[in-house]
Amino acid sequence: MSDDGRAHADRTTSPPPLIRHGRLRRRGPFGFVLRGIAVVAAVAVVGSGSVAAIATWQVLQSAQPSVSLAMPGTTAKKAPALTAQSGEVNMLLVATDTRDGQGAGFDDAANQQASNGVGNNDTNILVHISADHSNMSVISFPRDLVVPIPACTNDDGAVTPASSAAMLNTALSRGGEKHGLACVASTIGKLTGLQIAYAGKITFDGVVRMADAVGGVTVCLATPIKDDDVTPALDLQPGNRELQGAEAAAFLRSRHGVGDASDLGRISNQQTFMSALARQTVSAGTLTNPAKVLRLADTAFKNMVLSDTLNDPATLARLALAVNTVGLSNMVFLQFPVVDDPADPARVLVSEGPAATLTAALQADEPVQLAPNSLGRSAVRDPDAPTATASAPSSESGTTTPPAAGSPTTAPATPGSSASAAELPDSVSGQTADTVTCAAKSKE
Repeated sequence: MSDDGRAHADRTTSPPPLIRHGRLRRRGPFGFVLRGIAVVAAVAVVGSGSVAAIATWQVLQSAQPSVSLAMPGTTAKKAPALTAQSGEVNMLLVATDTRDGQGAGFDDAANQQASNGVGNNDTNILVHISADHSNMSVISFPRDLVVPIPACTNDDGAVTPASSAAMLNTALSRGGEKHGLACVASTIGKLTGLQIAYAGKITFDGVVRMADAVGGVTVCLATPIKDDDVTPALDLQPGNRELQGAEAAAFLRSRHGVGDASDLGRISNQQTFMSALARQTVSAGTLTNPAKVLRLADTAFKNMVLSDTLNDPATLARLALAVNTVGLSNMVFLQFPVVDDPADPARVLVSEGPAATLTAALQADEPVQLAPNSLGRSAVRDPDAPTATASAPSSESGTTTPPAAGSPTTAPATPGSSASAAELPDSVSGQTADTVTCAAKSKE
């Protein structure tokens, strides 16, 4: 998956105006962001009339205008009933690579030519919480995945025609500022067979601000991580490293510094970061600290565009309670199954068999179980972390150097250990939140 400025290919119809890849600013811990917002709302609901409730409403007042997930002329399907104890959740989190308004380092001609306006949906993450709130799947969709994209109304009120095979990350630009999030949600919904009821979008500068608000995430590095193609450039030595702000954002979007220098390796690296963030959040009691939660919520509302289904304190409170019932071992990060496109090495296609197994499990609201040796391209198991006897060892993706410093001590558990869990093929990569992994560069 290359960042070489290649125009997005639509195999059946002419695409909207070309938006080429430039240097990519990668994304932050979106699931945690919305979880933090939801906890703030929960405080307000429980303590109505209190200072916390007033602060929450002030946060909501600072929010950017919300958008509908229904295209003009259509009516959005009603979301499944959601309570603190039950209700299926399908939430899409999108990061755009637009350079507009992103400040120094992105205002030169090359960056503006690479991506402007609404930009590309360069990171696409679907969060599925089961109806009984016992498990959660966090699914990353490669930006270079070639898929059918439905017709989408754009900012001019015209309709961008449907395509039977186009780059996934063109969906946002097809719908524009007003309807781009709905276009991505419709695309992912048709691909998975799920109703996407909630969605949010964030930009480069929003990711940096969220990383600052989180206060830093300690990530294990198994090999040196060096990448001059991100801003700021990365030159990190092995060991445990606290990442925050622009450096955390650069780590999340690094491609040449991790794995096999592919976009799939980058997704694996993001899973290492997100699982570390989940463990750190639980152990630090972040979600029970009102000051921290309010800061996160305020930052998120100011820097994210949310669907109108999320711009409501009661819904956010219920989402928080739903996420809080899912244990780390039942929180699975995985990559949507893909195979290389034989017609273009810079593109990937849906891996039909594994994808059918995954989507059938999601539609049936079943937990998923990763196969042994299922870690992604840039992740290795931390040799210093204790292992549970029921867990199978995971692949080390061809890397060798262990971390120089101790790593988090949360013991991993068997992914999706429920007897009714759907077993995914070994070609599906990922990890549970309690699997302690380190980021690594593959051998040359």
